[in-house]
Amino acid sequence: VQLQASGGGLVQAGGSLRLSCAASGRAFSDYGMGWFRQSPGKEREFVAGISRSGGATYYSDSVKGRVTISRDNARSTVYLQMNSLKPEDTAVYYCAADHFGSALSESGVHYWGKGTQVTVSS
Repeated sequence: VQLQASGGGLVQAGGSLRLSCAASGRAFSDYGMGWFRQSPGKEREFVAGISRSGGATYYSDSVKGRVTISRDNARSTVYLQMNSLKPEDTAVYYCAADHFGSALSESGVHYWGKGTQVTVSS
């Protein structure tokens, strides 16, 4: 599976961004999908995950209530809608595909996309 993330950029605190991750190469619906992020000097961390069908979603405590993950299996794309952004959300965001789960941890990820930079100014 090849994953291509897009939608990052510079936004002011309180603003919104929608990240997209387009998949190609294998049946998208065979994979749970997730988003992770990495800030400078920090380890990569889980942000959100979604099951193969989209029926189950999971969020880290740091983004819960502000972020929504969704997927369109017909378009082989997963989305991350981010609202009420904070400076601490600044990071490179990576999409991930998990053949057995919902991409809740790095150990379960089989494929990574290249990251997209999100910068939130105060």
